[in-house]
Amino acid sequence: MHTISILLGSLLVTALTFGPAEAWSHSGKYGSASGGGGSWSASGYRGGSASGGEGSRSAEGAYGGSTSHTRGEGTTATNRYGDTATHATGSGQTTVTNPYGGSATHTQGEGTTATNQYGDTAYHATGSGQTTVTNPYGGSATHYEGYGTTAYHASGAYYPPPPAAYYPYHPPTTVNYYGSSCSNCGGWSTAGAAAAGAMVGMAAGAAIASSNTAAATSSAYNAGVAAGTTSTAAATSTAYSAGVATGSANTAAVYNAGVAAGSAASPGYAMGGIYPTLPAGCISPKVQGGTYYLCGNTWFQPSYGANGVSYRVVTTP
Repeated sequence: MHTISILLGSLLVTALTFGPAEAWSHSGKYGSASGGGGSWSASGYRGGSASGGEGSRSAEGAYGGSTSHTRGEGTTATNRYGDTATHATGSGQTTVTNPYGGSATHTQGEGTTATNQYGDTAYHATGSGQTTVTNPYGGSATHYEGYGTTAYHASGAYYPPPPAAYYPYHPPTTVNYYGSSCSNCGGWSTAGAAAAGAMVGMAAGAAIASSNTAAATSSAYNAGVAAGTTSTAAATSTAYSAGVATGSANTAAVYNAGVAAGSAASPGYAMGGIYPTLPAGCISPKVQGGTYYLCGNTWFQPSYGANGVSYRVVTTP
């Protein structure tokens, strides 16, 4: 593109010498150009090309990049990797996006904001001498020019999942505060409550399946009742009946009742729920350049934040 710019500059000088109405052409070892009637075109020896006229111009690189400018409107440029930059004339803003969901916008005299596909955000105010990065889990870091960088990690309890059960991770309702139950999870309460119901059902099924003593049978009964209270009236009746049946059934009957109770009470992973770990047997297909995990019929998308990697249940990409 640099070679094309030099060539076009010399060609424009030549064109002005002959006057705007005359046709002209030039060729050399680095390319060729021609024009007339207020328009022009040029090509480089590596395959790049450019053209213009009537207040607009465009160019294409030999390796896939392109740019176009329209007088009074603005400029758009792309590269071969799918990144795009746009600037509207007089707006004072330039925006860059990439095909993976990231974007950055610079506003003249104000500053620059950038985000990535995982929800992390960076902001720099013009003249402030500092840049701040935040993530969707309450973490942040600020760099002060000439001084250094400070980081903040959202505090609060973190509960790792016990064996054979997966508990959803709930983002804090406010910074530095974690709710004690899904009723405190703000906008996540619906998905969180559904996910919690799924986990209770799975835990109840596991407890009932392993009960072969009187004490374990009593625990299975209580788990069946608890599972029933987190679902609909029909599911409650089923779970309660399964809990009562465990009192007199043998080990095989208890196992079957546990499986039935767990299946009835557990709606599976909740759409939009966030989990700290993945179940076993997942695969990791690439979809449109993004990373996903397919576990049975459930899709997860990884997110990276202050507490490490978590996995959100999403629709089929």
